[in-house]
Amino acid sequence: MVFVEILKKTELNDGGLKMVDVDGHEYLIALVGDEFMVSDNRCPHMGGDLSKGMLDGTVITCPKHHSQFDLIDGHVIRWTDWKGLKLTAVKILKSPRNLKTYTVKVEGEKILADI
Repeated sequence: MVFVEILKKTELNDGGLKMVDVDGHEYLIALVGDEFMVSDNRCPHMGGDLSKGMLDGTVITCPKHHSQFDLIDGHVIRWTDWKGLKLTAVKILKSPRNLKTYTVKVEGEKILADI
């Protein structure tokens, strides 16, 4: 594992979300209680900016089509809030995919991720 500093602890409050760009790749950093979580910032459904989404505990909701993922391991909770034929069609065209998450460690004031 190669850990890279992505943020200082003081840059994010509990329940906060922040996007950081590292070498042209966007990462989402979330703080839940005293635990930092890092994932890709772009929703695997339709590329929505997750840093603009809603955080409820460890669940992030994409602002674009309301897909939901658990930031602990990235598993899909809801692929979209669409219903009926529209939901069936989108699942056929773009099957549900987990959100990529990354291992995080804290060293002093530094937040590091294995990105």
